[in-house]
Amino acid sequence: MASVQYHHPNRNRSKVDPVRTLSYLAMAVVVVLIMVPVFWMLSGSLKTNQEILTFPPQWLPRNPQWHNYSDAWNAAPFCRFYLNTIITTAAGTTLELTNAALTAYALAFLRFPAKNLVFILLLAALMIPEQVTIIPNYLTISDILGQNWINTYQGIVLPGASVAVGTFLFRQAFMSLPREVIDAARVDGANHLQLLWQIVLPMAKPVLVTFELISLVAKWNDYLWPLIVTNQDRMRTLSVGISYLYNPESTVRWGPLMAGTFFVIAPLIVIYLWAQKHIIEGITSGATKS
Repeated sequence: MASVQYHHPNRNRSKVDPVRTLSYLAMAVVVVLIMVPVFWMLSGSLKTNQEILTFPPQWLPRNPQWHNYSDAWNAAPFCRFYLNTIITTAAGTTLELTNAALTAYALAFLRFPAKNLVFILLLAALMIPEQVTIIPNYLTISDILGQNWINTYQGIVLPGASVAVGTFLFRQAFMSLPREVIDAARVDGANHLQLLWQIVLPMAKPVLVTFELISLVAKWNDYLWPLIVTNQDRMRTLSVGISYLYNPESTVRWGPLMAGTFFVIAPLIVIYLWAQKHIIEGITSGATKS
């Protein structure tokens, strides 16, 4: 009797893909590098100075010092710092997105003289370090039309209300949109604002949401500019305010300092957890558009 041999062609497919394995290992390393400092901050916010400075380090507090959070909150006017940060972040992000979207729409869809020159100047602006503009911006807001904007919300917000990066990203995203949809909307009588608000921005939602998060995080964490243009507690932001917990002339209480740092990053964590759903939806909807 002849023997019957069965072949299993799928067995060879079960081999480990080295590229995928290396990709997962790289992602794991990145996650560890990001999460270890955050975990150490959260753990340190519940420790005493002795536990924090112990070597080898203790990753978990033996006796959690929950009062570190109340000590940090009472050491500085954090309610005012939160209010100032929310106002400047919301206003700055809104203005930056508005300016970027309007400018990018003009560069992508309108015809006007020296259009290419304007785009070249935009690319040149990307090469200028932000630190180079600090002194000119300070001199401008300290005497703008006879007004002194030091220690004001507009002094903090307006210098960062227009950034070349956002305009460049939006322009590139708008240029990749199908022109047939834009032309069809024009035939139906849509004006420029209707095209931007109802057609262009929804189709470019992934870029819009992503840059909105980038702008929001950057303005929430901004330290140098608010430090320069404010010298009163009533106008300080969170990033500047946590420096009140650090006094190099005396013994630094690292527990309350790390608790104060948590006050800064906690809202960003919440915003990210909320926004990641919208990012995935935006990317999915953008990928399935025909």
